[in-house]
Amino acid sequence: MKQSEIKGLSLEELKAQVKTEQTSGQALRFAHAISPLENPIRLKHSRKNVARLKTELTRRENEQANQTAN
Repeated sequence: MKQSEIKGLSLEELKAQVKTEQTSGQALRFAHAISPLENPIRLKHSRKNVARLKTELTRRENEQANQTAN
């Protein structure tokens, strides 16, 4: 998922996407533990997608907190 796509998501969509990515990443890790994945780089991409989503989510939540404080 690209950064431009992430910025286009609403707050609720971001939260849902984080949960989805975490679930799929966990499934990948389990599958990799049982038998090696054909493309283990997918694990790395999954972790990075979760990090990107969480970063954007935190940024937006901080923006909202700053707007309500002012």
